[in-house]
Amino acid sequence: MKSRQENAEKLNLHDIHSINRAEGLRRLKAAVLSFAGVCALPWMLHRTESLGYTNSIASVFVFLFFYYMTKKALGKGFTGKWPGWIWPGFFGTAFSLCMVFGTQLDLWGSVPFTDGRMWVSIGILSVLFSLLTRRFWDAFGSLNGYGKNSVSGSMPKAKEQGGKKSRGIIFLRAGVILLCYVPVFLAVYPGFFVYDAQDELLQVVTRNFSTHHPLLHVLALGGIIQLVYKVTGSYNLGIACYTVIQMACMAGIFAWCVGKMENRGAAKWVRAALLLYFGLFPVPVMFSLCSAKDGLFTGMLLIMVVLLQELCEDVNGFFRKKGSVILFGIASVCMMLLRHNGFYGFLAFAPALVFYLRKEWKKVSFCLVLIIGIYVLTDAGLAGIFHADDSENQEMLTVPISQMARICAYEEVPLKEREILYGYLPKDAVGRYTPKVTDGVKISFNNDAYEADKKSFWKLWAKWGAKHPFGYLNAWFMTSYGFWYPDTVIDTYRGNTVFTYTYEDSSYFGYEVEEPGVRESKLPWLDEIYRKMSLEIAQQRIPVISMLFSPGFLFWVWIFCLGYLCYRKRWRAVLPFALPVLCWCTVILGPACLIRYVVFLWALLPAVLLTMLDTRPLHHE
Repeated sequence: MKSRQENAEKLNLHDIHSINRAEGLRRLKAAVLSFAGVCALPWMLHRTESLGYTNSIASVFVFLFFYYMTKKALGKGFTGKWPGWIWPGFFGTAFSLCMVFGTQLDLWGSVPFTDGRMWVSIGILSVLFSLLTRRFWDAFGSLNGYGKNSVSGSMPKAKEQGGKKSRGIIFLRAGVILLCYVPVFLAVYPGFFVYDAQDELLQVVTRNFSTHHPLLHVLALGGIIQLVYKVTGSYNLGIACYTVIQMACMAGIFAWCVGKMENRGAAKWVRAALLLYFGLFPVPVMFSLCSAKDGLFTGMLLIMVVLLQELCEDVNGFFRKKGSVILFGIASVCMMLLRHNGFYGFLAFAPALVFYLRKEWKKVSFCLVLIIGIYVLTDAGLAGIFHADDSENQEMLTVPISQMARICAYEEVPLKEREILYGYLPKDAVGRYTPKVTDGVKISFNNDAYEADKKSFWKLWAKWGAKHPFGYLNAWFMTSYGFWYPDTVIDTYRGNTVFTYTYEDSSYFGYEVEEPGVRESKLPWLDEIYRKMSLEIAQQRIPVISMLFSPGFLFWVWIFCLGYLCYRKRWRAVLPFALPVLCWCTVILGPACLIRYVVFLWALLPAVLLTMLDTRPLHHE
């Protein structure tokens, strides 16, 4: 009996020693990884003096934070099957790459691809952020019913409100949002008439159309302004009329969206917060009052995503609601007509939607093919009716043009090869090359020469790319890194002079009233606030708040939320957001980083967050 007791005590002592050894090893791993992370962190920080970080007590606090978090992450549940690390690993690696690359681009204008220390740091940070991401996702997923109790109501599935009461609530909410817009409208009267607005108006005035800008928007903008001008003799009044119409449209779309969130179970405080967000947060407000096509494009995309959520939940139920099907079709066609890249995003999205809804593939395919057909016929019909010039190629060649201009400007290349490029891009255009924006170069692109000899252009592009691959990557990154790097200041147009001012430290928003419009502010103090947010480093000086205005930060919030849904295998919850993600992919191939191209990140953010918090199971999930 005594022998058994002694053996048991020895066994318990052995278990205690094993536990202590495991705990000690876990702490050692956490300490080593945390120290490595502290050493690697400067690669993703804006540091100009290394001692400012290495010889600072701040590094101690960073180490302690990393140690606490990694020790927790290396605890229970750390070990598991490798598929569980795919999505956290993808997020951690992608985030580390973008942060390190973005920092180098922001500081030096290029990424030092051959620097081994950078790659070691990226590897360390990737492990660290992957570990922390999985820890957070696991902890968040263990909060059973969190989404239901905090955001959603008690409804087990989406429930539609119908009839006059529903329409009345939408009008009431739209009125609240529109009322929030009124002070800003008075402050910036007649509205933000900017971003190619003058060019679009001139097309209508001169009857000389091109497909450089979407014709639907050209006709709507120019037609309304010119009509009011002929009646009243005031261009300002025409611009104001167009602005008010667009404000009403955007307010209606946002109000409708809030109603859809209510149908999905959003609590009262959430709906109230959404109304205030859409009505007061500067980014949605700016582009609701801006003549650029991006606001209406965002509205159409928002309608599509909300309806795609309903489609993915219940395919047959969605097609039984004719109003929803028609609205989806109209929004889809308008979205593609308002921005050319919307068509490419939709074209890539359609096969994925058909595949995931393959049990009802005939209905879905017919709907998508019909939408694409209507768009193609409408787009071609408008171009034909108004004899629009469609000879421009530079919009499609933005990235190759910037890459070749950078190599010609920064590298030693043979004179004969330079002469070939000058046949497509004049020498003075290449001399205007600036890393962050391609507009000054591509505006002089010789379309006739390109149409006559495309082969020589692409042959030279491929030859220079083989010799200078890192130069090509840096050229592309410099025009797009603001879309995926949170810490930069959007200063694409720094030094450029427009009608009434010169861009200085920031070009966050155009703010301009282009000719023939004139700014006639009724509330100068509020006008000054929007001017500072647009043209100065204002909100960027406020910690945390600055990130709410950052397209790079919004992008990573999106990826974090969608990554979590993928980690939880909520594929059909992710699917509707694949469309705006694809649109984002087309944006990074554009000429510059501007907020206007990704306004949808802000408009659709509530839908992304509520979907992440939603605990309701989807049909056939």
